[in-house]
Amino acid sequence: MPMTTETPTAAVREPLPLADVDLTDLDRFTDGVTPWRMFHTLRHEDPVHWQPEEAPNSGFWAVTRHEDIVRVDRDAETFTSTRFVNLEEVDDDQIKKRASILELDGVRHRALRSVIQRQFGANVISGYTDFLRGLTARTLDAALAKGRFDFVEDVSADFPINVLARLLDVPPEENRKLIDWGNRIIGHTDPDYADVLLHSEESEQYRDLPFRSPASLEVFEYGRELARQRRGGDGTDLVSRLVNTTPRDGVPLSPQDFDNYFLLLVVAGNETTRHTISHSMLALLQHPGQLARLREDPSLIPVAVEEFLRWASPVYHFRRTATRDVELGGKRVKEGDKVVMWFASGNRDEDVFGNPYDFDVARRDNDHVTFGKGSPHLCLGNLLARTEIRIMFEELIPRLADIRLTGDVPRVRSNFVNGIKRLPVEVTPA
Repeated sequence: MPMTTETPTAAVREPLPLADVDLTDLDRFTDGVTPWRMFHTLRHEDPVHWQPEEAPNSGFWAVTRHEDIVRVDRDAETFTSTRFVNLEEVDDDQIKKRASILELDGVRHRALRSVIQRQFGANVISGYTDFLRGLTARTLDAALAKGRFDFVEDVSADFPINVLARLLDVPPEENRKLIDWGNRIIGHTDPDYADVLLHSEESEQYRDLPFRSPASLEVFEYGRELARQRRGGDGTDLVSRLVNTTPRDGVPLSPQDFDNYFLLLVVAGNETTRHTISHSMLALLQHPGQLARLREDPSLIPVAVEEFLRWASPVYHFRRTATRDVELGGKRVKEGDKVVMWFASGNRDEDVFGNPYDFDVARRDNDHVTFGKGSPHLCLGNLLARTEIRIMFEELIPRLADIRLTGDVPRVRSNFVNGIKRLPVEVTPA
């Protein structure tokens, strides 16, 4: 993306012929504009759109309107997660080896959520406030003292990974390792991050690992050692909860359940909050009037957090699979078809958001679908993420006399994670 302090709103609204839409072309997701043009076209011309894919995949229904996304996300009986939630098509053997809590529905899904759900509840999260504020202050003081720095590396990535380290009860010295694992696993379609690119011939030897990433083996080994240390103890960290708690359905976590659960925590515990903070800072740079509003009225920041989440849409999509023939958006979806909810598109739906391409830190009734909406798969860490983002900007904005973009803003080559790799800035502290 070229260096700019102007929002690409006009470019997003430029017509794109339906025939030119291709949600599988990852290179189209690197300029910060083309994905929104594709979503705009689909919502207006073909909101439940059949998207062909190259072999070995077989194509999917792209669901792009807010209303249809919510319907699919809420109806786990008709649109199941058990055939996997990303675009890769997997066989039964792969499912048995790779399934995490994301790839479960019903009783077992609720039981596994319950193991750590309390750790992400309001009472526990409120107890982290002082820790989060102190951590934020240290992160910002160290970054701003440099004058010129990469906001992603020194702020967006550094802050949430320190929170994750606290939740896992591991030393901050492990942070770089945790960030690296997240980059390599989630960035499995980006040559700058991936050990092995998804769908490459080499990836076939890792077909039984999450995201086909060899980094998963390193995460598994690390998690198993933590489990060995915590098993039978009285700790309250997430690892201790996983190894010492029997789920509500009475079925203990298998070693494989633990591996996949732990890996999900490492990845999800960093990536979405990190990218939301990065996108939010970029949006404030592109909309200096909105930054001025928050500086003048800090009480708007909790409201702005919801706009940050809508605007950032850090996860482009999640997939479901139809369990029966069903009509959706006027289309006949067949049993076994992949149905993909494009959350990012739903967050720009004109039927739900007035002037959806306007970044408005005072936007009310912000019914975004960033974490899922009314879904059994509602993000467990949504309250923690909201709290982290709120405290970050409550602490950051008063520290800034000025902030300027000083270079290009490259994006992660992915149609799954809406990520920013680098955000070079220069600051003048207040």
